[in-house]
Amino acid sequence: MTATQRVAARKTRAATPARRPKAPSKAPQIVPKASLTEQAYEMIEEAIVTLRLPPGAAVSEQALSEMTGIGRTPVREAIQRLAREHLMQVLPQRGLLVSHIDVAKQLRLLETRREIERLICRSAARRATNDQRERFAALAAEFMKASAKNDDVRFIRADREFNDLCLAAARNEFAEGAMRMLHGLSRRFWYLHYKQAADMPEMARLHADVAVAISKGDFDGAGKALDRLIDNLEGFARSTVLG
Repeated sequence: MTATQRVAARKTRAATPARRPKAPSKAPQIVPKASLTEQAYEMIEEAIVTLRLPPGAAVSEQALSEMTGIGRTPVREAIQRLAREHLMQVLPQRGLLVSHIDVAKQLRLLETRREIERLICRSAARRATNDQRERFAALAAEFMKASAKNDDVRFIRADREFNDLCLAAARNEFAEGAMRMLHGLSRRFWYLHYKQAADMPEMARLHADVAVAISKGDFDGAGKALDRLIDNLEGFARSTVLG
């Protein structure tokens, strides 16, 4: 190749754009198993709390899988969590049983819950991020809507999100582990008896007070609002015994 040809070849290569590697094709999105387990847990827990699966009911993995539309493995993992939270019993060779309700146990639960949840609410008021504080404010509004409409299912759903948000904002894994065992039992007991002995709009307003205090970073106010809430729950639980 002559000198003239070599110069021409270099110019040609310089003018030719470099090839870009092809972007990898997008893989199909797969829903993580943990997400399906959480969905199964939330659906079954709500069915137990709202008594669509009543205390003492015998159920099976297959029936729960059909009810939720979720496969057996995530449902099985959800059942294990519900068993740890005392909402369901796994009976060897006999299947699954929705746990019975015990008023005396409920009073002991509230005694424990007061101390742990006060710590959680006060810690959440101190440690919540700005985004979490905004969500607490939104949940306070949701509680007030449930109160105004006397909407028990709306309240139950807001309460579950509120509880989870408190645990996340408090950032105390030891308190979280203890508290998760108490929430579902408390909601189910309340749902079973509230039409006879409780004031749902008042309960929703008390929850809104706690949410507002946390959203404002009011450490002492969150603890006091929580005490008023537990006082109401204890009075309600005792009234079911007398009633």
